[in-house]
Amino acid sequence: MSAWPKVVLFGDSITQRSFEVGGWGASIADQVQRKCDVVNRGFSGYNSRWAHMIIQAALPPELLKDTVAMTLFFGANDSCLQEVWPCQYVGVQDYADNMKSIVNYLESNGVRKEKILLITPPPIDETLWGEACKEKGTALNRTLKNSGIYAKACVTLAQDLGVKVIDLWSAMQTEENWGPRFLSDGLHLSSEGAGFLYKQLSGFVEECTSSLPQQFPDWSEIDYANPEKSFQQS
Repeated sequence: MSAWPKVVLFGDSITQRSFEVGGWGASIADQVQRKCDVVNRGFSGYNSRWAHMIIQAALPPELLKDTVAMTLFFGANDSCLQEVWPCQYVGVQDYADNMKSIVNYLESNGVRKEKILLITPPPIDETLWGEACKEKGTALNRTLKNSGIYAKACVTLAQDLGVKVIDLWSAMQTEENWGPRFLSDGLHLSSEGAGFLYKQLSGFVEECTSSLPQQFPDWSEIDYANPEKSFQQS
């Protein structure tokens, strides 16, 4: 039997943590159970520059060969305030260039444009994130306005490249009390925030996987007197 199709998630901590209880990655895995494997390539604290540097090792060609859907979710760390938190900061043009290079790499390894989806950085709840920074002994190192600049660049890039995009930064802010509801600490997603993102993602995942068959026959279709025959047809 050939390798199972895969949905691959590539991003920072918001992707790394997506398999937590109630996480958006876990919801995708539930949606495509027995159709696809869901591969989590999330790297906490990473920006688009570091992602671009590791991509050949993190997403080797043999992994991408059977990829039927791909999410790219960077920008939350790139958009740090340079004067406050330079260690993760990446300028907005460099961010766009890095993301473009990542998309080009995916395409060069057989992932079609219609299977690639970019996700903008989420909005920042400055009150909550300011408290989190204070607890760590640092000044506020991300702002709503600055994350919005990167979100806009992400949307523009997706349009230029002809790939899909979820403008999470804008979508969340259309909801009442979005910060405390959707962000556990002003930056990372709460379970409700993960659910909100999944609702935005589920249609894309369905579009990419609806034609795929369930792997192996349903138990009720197995010939109990000759099960080997049933499995040979899989």
